[in-house]
Amino acid sequence: MNVTLTSPAGAPQPANGYYSQIARVEQADGGALLFLSGQIAEGATLAEQTRGVFEAIGALLASQGASLADVVNIRTYLTDISRLDEYGAVRREFLTGTPPTSMTFEVSRLFRPEAMVEIEVVAAVVPA
Repeated sequence: MNVTLTSPAGAPQPANGYYSQIARVEQADGGALLFLSGQIAEGATLAEQTRGVFEAIGALLASQGASLADVVNIRTYLTDISRLDEYGAVRREFLTGTPPTSMTFEVSRLFRPEAMVEIEVVAAVVPA
């Protein structure tokens, strides 16, 4: 098994610079599993932050030859679970096919005080 840890140039860089954005695990069949670190984004509203996060995730996946259609698992951390519907409406704009497996958690805060949402994903890249 070959594992590559990376933070691709041109993609959103880690906030504190002390972790990799992507772990790529090569599979025997030529495919790969991509594990993305949690992403946050700037914005005044939950909808703006959620859109920014999905755009960042899309850029990270694209750097590995993947897309949001390849996401098989998503974990979402919200600072206010009562806003789940608002988050879900934006999520459905980006994840339009069969929904991935999912977990959503309410947390008291995220590492940046203004952050309302953090999302991490796992994607499966099928060999061509």
